[in-house]
Amino acid sequence: MAKTKTQENDPRVNKFLAGIEDEHQRTDCLTILGLMKELTGEPAVMWGTAKIGFGRFHYRGKTSEGDWFHVGFSPRKQDLVLYLHCELEKQTTLLAKLGKHKIGKSCLYIKKFEDVHVPTLKKLIKKAYTSPAIAGASID
Repeated sequence: MAKTKTQENDPRVNKFLAGIEDEHQRTDCLTILGLMKELTGEPAVMWGTAKIGFGRFHYRGKTSEGDWFHVGFSPRKQDLVLYLHCELEKQTTLLAKLGKHKIGKSCLYIKKFEDVHVPTLKKLIKKAYTSPAIAGASID
């Protein structure tokens, strides 16, 4: 079974975020950082070179096994990606209220923080942080 390539590491979150050239994106990331800290009560930790995660759990899937974070985010060139393991495709009621976004299996893609309804985003983050998928630690 393959091990996850992205691992928790030592670099400082604040240093990483300070290195984001686009001021608007950096501000959005600092806002998401604050929200996730507040909602999880967990410290922010760098995973790999560009992901910031909160919490930690061990999972065993069909094709891989490893440690991962409960919720997190990563600034990408096109979008800000939020990693939310709460079966996003089943969160239709909340997603309908969220505002401009796209989703993948466990990823929520937003262009700008101002495009989303913050109370709804908070509900999605809380739901992901307490997700049964994480408690059962079986993802794939």
